[in-house]
Amino acid sequence: MAVKKGDKVKVDYTGTFEDGTVFDASEKHGQPLEFEVGAGQMIEGFDKAVVGMKKGEEKEISIKPEEAYGVHRPELMKKVPKEAIKGMDQEPKPGMMLGLAAPDGRQFAVKIAAVSEKEITLDLNHPLAGKTLKFKIKVVDVS
Repeated sequence: MAVKKGDKVKVDYTGTFEDGTVFDASEKHGQPLEFEVGAGQMIEGFDKAVVGMKKGEEKEISIKPEEAYGVHRPELMKKVPKEAIKGMDQEPKPGMMLGLAAPDGRQFAVKIAAVSEKEITLDLNHPLAGKTLKFKIKVVDVS
């Protein structure tokens, strides 16, 4: 039986960047990833890739940013006064991650892109925005 929209699937996967660096894998989480196909729970390219696969089938895919976490958007680079970032126990440096709270209370991570004497530039893009992602997927179960 081929996977179709609305099916619940369990997949083992390994996600890598184009240079082969692993950024995520189901084995890191100790169990297969479970999701409903076509329900918007996954990035578009991953969701589309499992459609038509069968239990036990494996495939390797490459997903462009437009079907993954989007392109890197310059308008999501925000400068804030240094004093606006409170409670840091170390000097802010480019590359550091900060946890911020959205007005609705949800937490999200942002990366410090640059630091000047008076300002910090925050990159509000998803950390994987602008990247082509490669996945090795194996369908473990379909229901």
